[in-house]
Amino acid sequence: MDIIERLLAISQYGSRWVMWLLIALSVAAFAVMIERAVLFFSSRDDTARLRGELRRLLRENDVELARRRLEESPSFEARVAAAGLEAEGVASAEERMQGETELCKLTMEKNLALLGTLGNNAPFIGLLGTVIGIVRSFRELQSSSGQVSAGLMSEIGEALVATAIGLLVALPAVAAFNLFQRLIRARVGRATVMAHEILAYLKARPSAAE
Repeated sequence: MDIIERLLAISQYGSRWVMWLLIALSVAAFAVMIERAVLFFSSRDDTARLRGELRRLLRENDVELARRRLEESPSFEARVAAAGLEAEGVASAEERMQGETELCKLTMEKNLALLGTLGNNAPFIGLLGTVIGIVRSFRELQSSSGQVSAGLMSEIGEALVATAIGLLVALPAVAAFNLFQRLIRARVGRATVMAHEILAYLKARPSAAE
């Protein structure tokens, strides 16, 4: 069976299964968007204020209070800084904060691959539905001896709808993926700033030895 015969065999089922597949994928993508939005919203904090308080506490050598303040914050930036305060020495703090940064980044990137993959491939899935619909349209045209019929117009309309659904599924997925990636870069950048505050304090301590 060659590729044409395979395509004709698939076309017998119509292109509606492609549309239902796209709808199912869009529901999964929407669930990921909500779950990621809740994560980013629940972990937000005024990092500028947190950084100022941390700097003041470290300047006063009140490490214990600074540690408690970081533990009270739900932000990923605070997690990175807290990892540095738990270390002994500059080199150890740097390694721990780098490791914590990677863990936080992995947590924030969880399930985003689905949005990226769907955004890149949903139009092609819709295009598959369009191709199937066009094939069915030609078969309908052949069966009607070249006459334009209601069945023919229905097949053409269904084919075009498949492409439209593919685009409608892809656009929000791409937009959400880009938004979350931008938020991740911003969070990692602020975490790096907090990490430098910890390193600056540890290097300034008389007991710091490298």
